[in-house]
Order: sequence, then C-alpha cells, then structure tokens
Amino acid sequence: MFYNMMGETMVDEKNENREIAIAVKNVCKVYKLYDKPMDRLKEALKLTRKQKYHESHALSDVSFDIRQGECVGIIGTNGSGKSTILKIITGVLNPSSGSVAVNGRISALLELGAGFNQEYSGMENIYLNGTMNGFSKEEIDARLQDILDFADIGDYVYQPVKTYSSGMFVRLAFSVAINIDPEILIVDEALSVGDVFFQAKCYHKFDEFKKMGKTIMIVSHDLSSIAKYCDRVILLNQGVKLGEGSPKDMIDDYKRVLVGQYELPESKSEQSLLHDADVQEAVQTRAAVQKRARTQEEQASKTLEYGTQEAEIEEIYLTDDRGTQTNAIIKGLCFNIHMRVRFHQDLPAPIFAFSIKTAKGTEITGTNTMFEKAFLEPVQAGAVKDITFTQKMSLQGGEYLVSFGVTGYEGNDFKVYHRLYDAIDVTVVSDKNTVGYYDMDSTVVVSDAGVSHSDKIIPYAKVQGE
Repeated sequence: MFYNMMGETMVDEKNENREIAIAVKNVCKVYKLYDKPMDRLKEALKLTRKQKYHESHALSDVSFDIRQGECVGIIGTNGSGKSTILKIITGVLNPSSGSVAVNGRISALLELGAGFNQEYSGMENIYLNGTMNGFSKEEIDARLQDILDFADIGDYVYQPVKTYSSGMFVRLAFSVAINIDPEILIVDEALSVGDVFFQAKCYHKFDEFKKMGKTIMIVSHDLSSIAKYCDRVILLNQGVKLGEGSPKDMIDDYKRVLVGQYELPESKSEQSLLHDADVQEAVQTRAAVQKRARTQEEQASKTLEYGTQEAEIEEIYLTDDRGTQTNAIIKGLCFNIHMRVRFHQDLPAPIFAFSIKTAKGTEITGTNTMFEKAFLEPVQAGAVKDITFTQKMSLQGGEYLVSFGVTGYEGNDFKVYHRLYDAIDVTVVSDKNTVGYYDMDSTVVVSDAGVSHSDKIIPYAKVQGE
C-alpha cells in the first residue's frame, strides 16, 4: 500500500499478495556529535554530568515494507539517510530505535570497499565473502567460474584488491554479490563507477533476478535507471520519508526537493508530510486558486506544477509541420512546441525549457533557450512572451509526456519560476520502429564478402530527399 500525490491510498494487488521480504518499522538513527575528542572521552569515563554532545538525526521514524519480488528504489539528496537505512537493513548498523525484519538471504553491494580486505587478492576475497555469507569452500568452488566470468578482470583476480581501479573493484564485488544465490539484493550507488558495458550487464542481471522473483533494493542518483527498473520508489529527505509510490511520482517530488520547492517542515513526522495541508499549500503555490488559459484544460487538473510564480506559463500546445494544433505527431516530420509566459516581476534572464519523457518517467530528451543560445535577455514585469521550439520527431512510435519550465539564475542562485510536469501527452505515429527510444534513421547495405560497395552507400542528404 502506498500513496499518490493527492494523498489517495493506492493498492498494488499483485504485490499485496506477496510475502514481506523487508519490514522497516519506525526506524530512527541518532548520532552523538562532539565538538572535541576530549568531550567524548570525558563522557565515556563519566567524568562529567553535563551533556557534551549534540544529536544528529540521520533517520527519523522511517517505515516501509518491501514485498518479495519487488524492485524498490530509494532516492534523495546527499545526506538524506539512503545509505544509512541500507546499512541498518543489512546489519552493518544498529538502529537507535525501531525495528527491521528481513525474510531471506541478503547480498549487499554497499560503498566501494565494504566487505573486502584490501591486502587480500581478488581470489582470496571471493572465498572470504562467500564464507561470511555462510557458504562452504565446496559451494564457493562450484560458483567460482560464474563469478570470474561475470567480473571479467582476467589475471588481476590474483592481485591485491588495493591495486584495483574503482571499475575493477566494483566488477568483482558485484559479481560476488549476485552469484552467492541471494534472495534479496541490495545495491548502493556502486554501479555508477563501472563502465557503460558493465552497467548494461548488471541491469540485465536485475531483469533476470526480477523474473526469478528475487527482491532488489537500489539506491541511485541515476533517475532513468530508477524509473526503468523499479516497481516502486521511496523518497527520503533529511532523514525523513517524504513519500513512496510510483517511480514517476516520486521522481517528480525529488525534482521539487532539488530546487527547494518541497520544504521539510520542522517537527513533522513522515506519516503526515505528504498529506499535510501546509506542505501541499507550499508545494502547489497559487495553482489551486488561479485559472489558467490553457488549451489543455482537461489535462491541467492532472498536472504537477510549482514555482515562485514570478513568471507564469499561461498556454501550452503542439503543432505539426502544417501548423495544425495536435497531440499526434508523425515520426520523421517536423513539429513545434509552444508556450506563452506572463511575467509578474522583473527578471534578469529567464530560461524557457521543455523535456520529453516516457509514461514511466524516463527522461529522453529536451532543451532550453540557454542551451540553444536563443534568448538571454532581461524581461520586465507585465511582459508576455511566446516561445516556439521547432524540431524533427525522431522518437519511436508510442506515448510520451511533455513538461515545461521557466527558470533562471539570480546571482549564483538557481530559481524555478514555474514548472509544469507531464502537462501534455503526445502520441508519436510510426510505421517503422527500431530498438530503444530514438531512431537513428539508418540505411543498410548487405553485399557479398570481398566486394566493394562504396558506390552503394547513399549520402544522408539524398536519403532525406534534399
């Protein structure tokens, strides 16, 4: 059970019928911070009655359940408590209060170096980790070749791991983690140091694990991977759970946190944050009481929006290559994205932007006027600007969502004046698709081996009919 952005209870019946793999109940983690090492010593020896420390709350009353077979992501800014909760789940740390129950064998890939002896060789660390996870030498022997094949670090496996690059280290660590037959796999940012080919291999392994009904927890700043692989996402901020729900909803909330539009009120429990009236008012700003003259009125009620309202997006729509307003674009043709913005304050250099993402929340493409060097001028209060982005539609056929934004810099501070997430849905119509999201507009020549075919290669301009 989780909640959507409107505070409505959402039930995933498929998951509700599964057993709970991880149950986190009211977990708190408090660290004692001392100004001087001597203060710590005095307190330990009971040489003073005066409290010499102040408390830092890494986690505050965090609760959630993860069911067997789920892939759950945890996102949040640095210092939100993401790694701390994983360490508590894996038993590396003890909670200050609350409880954690785990049903299944855990294999964890935490921060780089965790669980490995730097002086040992890679081979020795394989056996060390296997033994720590309860395997006999014979059982490790049976899995050894699979570990070596997946890691693919060659003879470096016989060298001390202190000589490894970060990429080599994570290859070996991940290979060990997935080949000790875990029922629960926990990964904390470690894959970010691997090369793109190894990352692809790891995510393919995640797909295999999901099909096998294994439970996966991922902490990552890679929001595209979170959106693609996770069934559910938990959002933490300053040690408090802001919410949990679909990847799309939680990623949108996370983006608001990043720009300071989702404030964490003091003295509020995580249970009430997402549904608290003050939070909702702060986040939604004046949107609920202002009427928008948009062409997408039916979509407006579903659109997530926020900002300072110093500038306001009043109108948004798409047109095709003939200038006809539409939500269906034929792949291969040009189209236009339009927005009208009214300014309520003088602004030094507003930035107009759009982005396109999948229905699951994976951001695919987008641009803004700063990138395009199209408009970097001050704007006075009362001005109204029409902005048009023109581009060729090269996305695969399917359904996509378009988001809009007006932002800017005031000194060194980044400000969001108005953002509209998932404001327009667009259908790309295509009679030919390729792999992935983007069509590279390829031409193919197949010829007999040894026969020159340079004369058969068609120039791109000719392909386009130019």
